[in-house]
Amino acid sequence: MKKVALVTGGTQGIGAATSIALKEAGYRVVATTRKWIEEAIVFQDTHQIKTAFFDVRNYEAVTKAIAGIEQQQGPIHVLVNNAGVTQDSFLHKMPPEKWHEVLDTNLTGAFHMCRAVLPCMREREAGRIINISSVNALKGQIGQANYCASKAGLIGFTKAIALENASKGITANAIAPGYTQTQMTKAVRQDILDKIIQTIPLNRLAHPHEIASLICYLCKEEAAYITGATFNINGGQLCA
Repeated sequence: MKKVALVTGGTQGIGAATSIALKEAGYRVVATTRKWIEEAIVFQDTHQIKTAFFDVRNYEAVTKAIAGIEQQQGPIHVLVNNAGVTQDSFLHKMPPEKWHEVLDTNLTGAFHMCRAVLPCMREREAGRIINISSVNALKGQIGQANYCASKAGLIGFTKAIALENASKGITANAIAPGYTQTQMTKAVRQDILDKIIQTIPLNRLAHPHEIASLICYLCKEEAAYITGATFNINGGQLCA
C-alpha cells in the first residue's frame, strides 16, 4: 500500500513541485490549498493529485480535514509544511493584522498541522515532517520582520519536535530555500529582483524542483538518521 504524503500549499510553487515529485516517488499525495481557485482545480486534474481545501490557520478545520484524509487515503506518513504568505512592511508602519496573518499562516499553521498528525505518527512509530523555512529566516530582510520571525520560528519548532519524537522513529527537518521561481518572487519588482540575483553567487533563482528533490530525499529510508537539521538551498547567497 502506498504511503500518504500531505503537502500544505501544495498546488503552487515549491509545494506543487513537491507534490509532483512525491507522487513520482510512489506516494499517494494530498495537496492542500486555502482557496478553491481555478489554478488549484487545473493542478488537481492535470496531475491527478488529490486536493484538499482548508485554512491551516484554523485548528478545527485542520483536525477535521486530517481525520477525513486519513479515513479516505490512509495514515499520513509524510507532512510537508510549505504553506506560507508574505505581508511586507517596515515594522514601524506594519498594521497588527499583517503581523498576525503571516505568523498565523507560516508558523501557527505548521503547529496546527503537526499537532493533528503527530498522535497517529507516534502510534505507528513512523513519520517524516519537513518544514519549509527561508534564507531570510537566517539573514533577515528589510520589510519582512513578520516573515523572518515566522520562518525563523519554524527552525526552532523543527528542532523541538525532532527531539520530542526521535524515540518514536519520526524525523523532523527544516529546509531554508533561497529566492526561488515562484509566485512570491514574480510579485517582486524586476529591478529589485535583479539586485537580489546579483547577491547570489550562482547568479540565478532556484527552480522549485531543486527544493522538491531534497524534500523527497528526506522522506526516504536512507534519510532515517537525519533529524533536527536545517538545510540551506540558496545558491551560495548565505553560506551558513
